[in-house]
Amino acid sequence: MPRRPEQLVPLGELVAQDGRGALWQGQSTLVETNQGFAFLAGAGVRVPIGVGVTLTPLRHPYYAAMEARSLALATGSRVTFGLGPGGTSFQVALRGAAYPSQLGAMRDYLVAVRQLLTGVPVQVETADFACAARLPSAPSAPIELGFGVLRPRMARLAGEVADAAITWLTPARYLREVVVPALEEGAAAAGRPRPRLVTILPIARRRARHEPYQLAMASNFAHSRAPHYIDMLGKAGIAVDAADPVAGARAIVAGGAFLCGEPDELAEMVQEYWDAGVDEIVLNVTGVYNVEGLEAALEELRVLLAMLPAGADVALVP
Repeated sequence: MPRRPEQLVPLGELVAQDGRGALWQGQSTLVETNQGFAFLAGAGVRVPIGVGVTLTPLRHPYYAAMEARSLALATGSRVTFGLGPGGTSFQVALRGAAYPSQLGAMRDYLVAVRQLLTGVPVQVETADFACAARLPSAPSAPIELGFGVLRPRMARLAGEVADAAITWLTPARYLREVVVPALEEGAAAAGRPRPRLVTILPIARRRARHEPYQLAMASNFAHSRAPHYIDMLGKAGIAVDAADPVAGARAIVAGGAFLCGEPDELAEMVQEYWDAGVDEIVLNVTGVYNVEGLEAALEELRVLLAMLPAGADVALVP
C-alpha cells in the first residue's frame, strides 16, 4: 500500500516502457486504490489498470460503477475492475453483519454494476442494497468487470457474470483442476464464453539475506491467517495453521502458492500457470518491497519481465 501516490509513478512508468499488461493493485487503506490510480493518470502516466480486488462492503454498486468508469476516463486505457466481498470479519466490521449469502450478495452486486456500466436503468432492492438509478452514458476506454475467486462456487459465479476471474495465492494445479473447470461450468450454464482468468502471483528471486518463507510472510502474512484463504489452501493440498505463521509460510512456498527460485526456475514455474489456463499473470513482488524497499522491487520486476517471453500477457503489482 503506497503511503504517497508518487510511489506509483515509477511502477506505472515501468509498465509503459515494457508495453505489456497493466499496473495492478489490491485494496489499499492508505492511499485509496482508485484515487492513487487517478493521481498516476494526472501525473501523465496513463497505462492499463487492474484492481484486484476492491471490497464491496466499502461502496454502493452505483459508486463502484462510477469509480470504474472514472478510471477508464482518466487513464484512457483498459480497466479491469475487480470486486470481492472480503472476509466475513471485514463484512461484520463495516456492515454490522456478514452477508447472509456470500454468493447471492455478490451476484446481485455484480449484476447491478454491470447494468450500470452499460447504461441500463437499474431498479433493484435486495437484502444488502437498493438501487433505482441509471449511470449517465459516456464513451470511455474498455472496462472489464472482474471478480475475486478462491473456491469453486465463486468460480462458477464468475463464469456466469464476470469478464475476468481474479485469483490470489492459488497454486497452478489448483487452478487447472478446480478453478478453471468451475469457471467453464458457470460460463456454459450462462451460455457465454469463459471469462479471462487473471492470477496474482506472489513471486521473488532467491536471496542470500532472506529465506523464501520470510519473503512469503512479508508478502502474505494477513492472507495466510484469513479463514477463507486457509480453506482454499487446504483444498489445494497446502495445510496452513493461523496459529503458526512460520510453518504456514513454509507450506505456502513448498506448495507453489508463493514462487521463489533462480530466474530460470521461476520461468518454468510461471509457465505452469499459463499451461493451467491462466490468461494474465500479475507479478506481485510485495514481499521484496516489504523487506528491501521500492528500488529493489523495481529491479526485481525488471529482471522478472526480462525472463518471460516477449508475447506473455503479464502485469505488475507493487
